[in-house]
Amino acid sequence: MKATAGADPRDLRDVYGAFPSGVVGLCAVVDGVPTGMAASSFVAVSLDPPLVAVCVQHTSTTWPRLRAQPFVGVSVLGESHDLAARRLAAKTGDRFEGVSLATTEGGAVLIDGASAWLECTVDREVPAGDHNIVLLRIETFEVEPTVAPLVFHSSGFRRLSA
Repeated sequence: MKATAGADPRDLRDVYGAFPSGVVGLCAVVDGVPTGMAASSFVAVSLDPPLVAVCVQHTSTTWPRLRAQPFVGVSVLGESHDLAARRLAAKTGDRFEGVSLATTEGGAVLIDGASAWLECTVDREVPAGDHNIVLLRIETFEVEPTVAPLVFHSSGFRRLSA
């Protein structure tokens, strides 16, 4: 067993990566342009009020632009979105190349083919180490139960087997 004090961050990433998670796209229109990022730290928080959370690094340059928008779209990426997830996570390039989008009246951007879509407002942010835990209040949502989710595990994308 390794102690956490002085642990190599790559080793901790391996530990965190042992837990499979879904992948979401967080997207909105910013200054007339679709803007987005990927996150694998998404979790359901509360039914009443309807809240979800995502963890965002302090160093993110995308989140401050999304946070300022009235609505943020959360798309639970489907198993066919592995390339879209990589593009949304990239630091450079067109994050939406080859991705079909829809925009809500409030400016939330949703990714076609997702297994679920949420239009959210930022409820609050809680500092947590080198990240912020962002609580998002669900304003509207839709689910597509026939689309299997994309799974992130051990730094790679996986598919659920039937």
